[in-house]
Amino acid sequence: MLSSREMSPRDVHRSIDTVWRMEAPRLIAGLVRMVRDVGLAEELAQDALVAALEHWPGDGVPDNPGAWLMATAKRRAIDRLRHLQLQQRKHEQLAVESEDAPPPFAAPDDADRLDDDIGDDLLRLVFTACHPVLPTQARVALTLRLLGGLTTDEIARAFLVPEPTVAQRIVRAKKSLASADVAYEVPRGPELSERLASVLEVVYLIFNEGYAATAGDDWMRPAMCDEALRLGRVLAGLAPREPEVHGLLALMEIQASRTKARVADDGTPILLLEQDRGRWDRLLIGRGLASLATAERLGGGDGPYALQAAIAACHARAATADATDWARIAALYARLAARAPSPIVELNRAVAVGMADGPAAGLALADALREAPQLQHYHLLPAVRGDLLHKLGRFGEARDEFERAAGLTRNAREQALLRQRAAACG
Repeated sequence: MLSSREMSPRDVHRSIDTVWRMEAPRLIAGLVRMVRDVGLAEELAQDALVAALEHWPGDGVPDNPGAWLMATAKRRAIDRLRHLQLQQRKHEQLAVESEDAPPPFAAPDDADRLDDDIGDDLLRLVFTACHPVLPTQARVALTLRLLGGLTTDEIARAFLVPEPTVAQRIVRAKKSLASADVAYEVPRGPELSERLASVLEVVYLIFNEGYAATAGDDWMRPAMCDEALRLGRVLAGLAPREPEVHGLLALMEIQASRTKARVADDGTPILLLEQDRGRWDRLLIGRGLASLATAERLGGGDGPYALQAAIAACHARAATADATDWARIAALYARLAARAPSPIVELNRAVAVGMADGPAAGLALADALREAPQLQHYHLLPAVRGDLLHKLGRFGEARDEFERAAGLTRNAREQALLRQRAAACG
């Protein structure tokens, strides 16, 4: 255990925040298995966090903080279950002559049962949160909250919707799962296909939050990318004939291959065209290309994830930035826009067209998106426009766009980069 005397209060609280980000999904998943209630599981996990805030500043951060949080949460869960069991027995005694007597509460017989191997609780939690009893948007928001450890603000930014909307979705989702008594399990057969699309969306949003964090001091959260990759690989084993599962896995593998080249030693972001491609992970690229080939072999080459993976593969196959096949990337984005229309896809197509046909062509596409409601507070629209304007020599306009983009992002690293680009406009 690292003594609190060796760490400042700020360092301790920063450590607690980091541990919580990493351990909260596993903690909640294990607790749901025990108490069979998503809302109660999150409440117990929060109780463990409060206990850490009370004890760690004085006692020091434990050597295994995740195990400490789980042990604390388990003790509170056992106390809660025993209390409910005792309460249930009293109800049964009072209702012994009533036809409306409630069924016995299913609590464990002893604490040892709570220490069973948790298996793949995280995957079970994904499918529980993605149950058809919930609207699609609520499924995604709840799973990001429980498995991604994201705040409602971060989820709102990922969805480009107001924060109160996301908060309401999460609260209603928990109540709906509890009232429907949803089973904590991975579905099989036809039900698996019905829920798979939502699960894939959730996994990819978790990956994206790790790959380019919406807020905070770090541009990346590698642990979140790793968790999304793990879930993606498990899904590929669970549904080997589903092409979009392999398409998503391919996309994540190829994007994750750039992790070491995306951030400088001081944490500064490094943009794609400026990265040292010698630092890209060739093993991950190989795995990603193999998964893409599997998706295409299964007839899913035009799936949204497979198309994005094909775009990522264009970058992975280019030995240098100048060798990138931007014309093919622009064509792939056009196919993606037809398959899954989105202003964000169109914005990415504008970037590709700007590289393939010149910045003026790209700017015309980006300008057409300025009134899109979903992009009104999306920082990458002014960032893209700033880049294209800079290439056209319109430096004053480019500076204004970079400054606007910096004001819209909540990520400190990205904000600094955008302001640096604004200053470079002279």
